[in-house]
Amino acid sequence: MTEIRNPAAGQGSSQLAELAGKYLTFRLAAEEYGLEIIKVQEIIGLLPVTHVPRVPEYVRGVINLRGRIIPTVDLRTKFGMERIADTEKTCIIVVEVGSPKGGKMNMGIIVDEVAEVLDIAADELDHPPEFGTSVNMSFILGVGIVKEGVKILLDIDRVLTTEEAKIVQSVAQQQQQMAQGKAS
Repeated sequence: MTEIRNPAAGQGSSQLAELAGKYLTFRLAAEEYGLEIIKVQEIIGLLPVTHVPRVPEYVRGVINLRGRIIPTVDLRTKFGMERIADTEKTCIIVVEVGSPKGGKMNMGIIVDEVAEVLDIAADELDHPPEFGTSVNMSFILGVGIVKEGVKILLDIDRVLTTEEAKIVQSVAQQQQQMAQGKAS
């Protein structure tokens, strides 16, 4: 039987030790992913999404969350997966990410289903897989080998490139200004 764990030695193991902690896990298709719990603001059911014209396909639109305009990204589409109809388990995870203009911004990520919060220990972590230099994997922190399954741990700050994050932030700001203009 082949062992899927590949504990890193030396400097790599200290990097993995820093990743140990609590992760919110969720599903996209048959895959499970994890986000550092500290990045998660809240989990909400799927709200009506206002579509915004002329944005990239992965930007589903914006939601109004208690008066705040939050841009939403469909992670299935962003990751190149087949888009499916929303279900009763589809939800939005509101995360706090680094803003391209400095500071922080909130963004909703639409996922198929939230699974659980896991406490992943350093000995359950491995480095991200390498697929060659042509594939950018900088948005993957590592891989958790937990409960006989693999959880891909995302660096939510890097899921969108800087340029993509600027687009998402711009969409939210424009919609917020339009909403404030209507309220005046």
